[in-house]
Amino acid sequence: MAKIYNRDSKKLVEEKEYKEGILVFLYQTVIGRILLKLVIARPWFSNLRAKYQRSPKSKKDILPFVKEYHVDMSDYNMDSFESFNDFFIRKKTYKTTTQPNELMAIADSKLSVYKIDETLKLKIKNSIYELNDIIQKKEIADLYKNGYAFVFRLAVNDYHRYVFFDDGELVSSEYIRGELHTVRSISDQYKVYARNSRVVNVMDSKSFGIITQVEIGALLVGRIKNYNMQVFSRLEEKGYFEYGGSTIVMFFPPNIMIDEDILRQSQAGYETQVFIGDKIGQRKE
Repeated sequence: MAKIYNRDSKKLVEEKEYKEGILVFLYQTVIGRILLKLVIARPWFSNLRAKYQRSPKSKKDILPFVKEYHVDMSDYNMDSFESFNDFFIRKKTYKTTTQPNELMAIADSKLSVYKIDETLKLKIKNSIYELNDIIQKKEIADLYKNGYAFVFRLAVNDYHRYVFFDDGELVSSEYIRGELHTVRSISDQYKVYARNSRVVNVMDSKSFGIITQVEIGALLVGRIKNYNMQVFSRLEEKGYFEYGGSTIVMFFPPNIMIDEDILRQSQAGYETQVFIGDKIGQRKE
């Protein structure tokens, strides 16, 4: 099992992994990789799976899922959900104690931070990425030389809605159709952040300048749903992922300081559990 850093206990805790045996079969056997290439990683298969998750028949899957992955449902009425997808995209109230010059987490997720070098390359686990492969606009990618990439990995048992990190304006938003691999480390060789279906958002933020945020679909995720808004406010909901694990990557220029515990754990190879509104860094003054 993977270990995640808990900021409250200041300890590493084991993460319950989703269908680990199936992922090993798909990514580490010949037959599994063939099946993955021809069927499982294709958007049409995830869309078919999503159709079932939106049906009333899927309601029976909610309680076993909640029990297996220890999902906190204290704020919800279990009988109010009409389907598994209805449960999966449930809403909650957002709050934060951070100040405008402080960077907050945009999703309940497992967070890692990576340095972007002078050549616009960054190493995420076992893969080397070029920003141009992910963003596909060199003039934007150039802004992040010597900056940072924040990788928010949303596991299946995480809350799957996400918010804006600051006040600002959406400059552009582009959907790039791709494949749908798992975002767990077992798929590192597939360079999922450059190959998976994703939405690339360029945002002009009040406190941090031009930021690029990339929402990335993953295995069995049928849809990335963003709201249509040009101007946004801090803590306002931006969108959500339907069923499955997913990832959001944010690119920042070198004008921020990252919280020491998150940076330390990232350098040691561990993700940190964060929740919407948590402070994770601040702007350099």
